[in-house]
Amino acid sequence: MTATQLHPQCKAFLELGAGAPDISEIGAFQARLTGHTERDFSGPIDPSVKIENVYMTGPTADLPLHIYTPAGVGPFNAMVYFHGGGWVVNYISKYDAQLADMAKRTNSIIVSVNYQKAPEHKFPTPFDDCYAAFEWTVAHASELNINPQKIGIGGDSAGGNLASAVALKIRDVGKDHLAYQWLVYPCNGVNFETASYIANAEGNGLSKIGMVWLWESYLNGEMDHNNPYAVPLSATNFKGLAPAILITAGFDVLHDDGVMYKEKLESAGVPVAYRNYPDMIHGFFNYGKYIDEGIAVRDFFADEINRILQG
Repeated sequence: MTATQLHPQCKAFLELGAGAPDISEIGAFQARLTGHTERDFSGPIDPSVKIENVYMTGPTADLPLHIYTPAGVGPFNAMVYFHGGGWVVNYISKYDAQLADMAKRTNSIIVSVNYQKAPEHKFPTPFDDCYAAFEWTVAHASELNINPQKIGIGGDSAGGNLASAVALKIRDVGKDHLAYQWLVYPCNGVNFETASYIANAEGNGLSKIGMVWLWESYLNGEMDHNNPYAVPLSATNFKGLAPAILITAGFDVLHDDGVMYKEKLESAGVPVAYRNYPDMIHGFFNYGKYIDEGIAVRDFFADEINRILQG
């Protein structure tokens, strides 16, 4: 499950924040206050990609969007992206480097939504916002010069949970086509006694106690545990879902969540392109300035997305 040795760059990155209190100790406000990183935290931002700030009207609020448009005349592929942060922290500008690069690599217009955050806005509000962003993108496909048959969704960590859940709803509603679901170390279950939760309980960034606190911040209680739109691993039917691109990290409490979700998808006949990064920590996709694999992993993502879109 975990590698013999943590990658040296991951070790050095963790040492930068050594001694910092856990999110479960400082709470949402302080975590948000200290969570604004330098713009190149995830690597350089490609200047050839246009980044536009717009708003959409969601079910309960107006929601900020970033729209990433690569050079060219289109028609473009598209992706709707849901950022990570335990449903509590982070924001769309923190993903400019990753998403501008992915827009260029996949010839996609990427729409990233700043969904409302827990604990002020518990489930289903963040989920509803993300589904509404997908619907908004479909509705604006002609205006954005998007091929409506080539729209995917993606997300990392809590965003991977939201992407998994939105994929389930798209399948259930049966109105729109979803090309793929891109899941970056998703947190899809509420079993905190898996081998990866025990092995990585503390010391590798995202802690077990922190993840428990984040889930408690997002959900309304055990009443949500069997709702697949809240906890995708609780779904009883995975048939007919969009193809998935899914990764896990070896030194991550969520490693087993990803593996279990992959296995459920595969058992239902859903194609899954899966790769584990055994010496990486949770969040490495966002740490490209400090961890080279945070940028290199984009090769795998883009290759698999392009393979699906060209199929």
